[in-house]
Amino acid sequence: MQLQLRFHSEFGCAERIGRTRRETNGDVTDNMAQFFVVHAQNPQRRLIRRAVETLRSGGLIVYPTDSCYALGCRIGEKQAMGRLRRVRQMDESHHLTLVCRDLSEIAQYARVDNVQYRLLRKTTPGSYTFILRATREVPKRLLNPRRKTIGLRVPEHPVVQALLQELGEPILSSTLILPGDDRPMTDAEEIRERLEHDVDLILDAGSCGVEMTTVVDLTGEAPEILRFGKGRIEPFAEEMTLH
Repeated sequence: MQLQLRFHSEFGCAERIGRTRRETNGDVTDNMAQFFVVHAQNPQRRLIRRAVETLRSGGLIVYPTDSCYALGCRIGEKQAMGRLRRVRQMDESHHLTLVCRDLSEIAQYARVDNVQYRLLRKTTPGSYTFILRATREVPKRLLNPRRKTIGLRVPEHPVVQALLQELGEPILSSTLILPGDDRPMTDAEEIRERLEHDVDLILDAGSCGVEMTTVVDLTGEAPEILRFGKGRIEPFAEEMTLH
């Protein structure tokens, strides 16, 4: 097998209360975003629970990952997903990502063979997004309409892992890079200034960087690197000839 490289344009303890615009049944309320300062290594369980309550009530949140900040909502919340796409100004052809707790959760939402499993086991958790063929567990509106694929990842960050453990399911997510910007946002106060009327909650765990994930397509005979990012490609090159 050979590792193929291809660039893909698609991939490109304190608590403060602010205000965010929320749309409910077409109406707009002028509530501002909640703003929680969480410990990056030992996130406060009380704040994690409140963040998950926001997700379960159909909210859109900003949270840190091991690569950069992300926007997230529950899988089944169609309205929240629409808000996410509007913040990013992306159309329905743009991949969203299911952020998962572990490899077993990936296997619930994607078809994984033995070779793919071995590669995933070597690289998760980590700063990778994997494109895999989806199972029937994934709603059709989340799939690439032509290829029936989905992006999945398992981030190595205590705040995300705490959220996922409390929620009990993946978070539908996208990197927090706003239209017109050339890199993701990393300062929570700036995020608050720019998005306090567009999200329901911001989790501030300090800077988590601006380098996005490495995106790897595992749907073909050989992995394809769609985007070079924070995740190292050596784990793939070790098993395959790099071209």
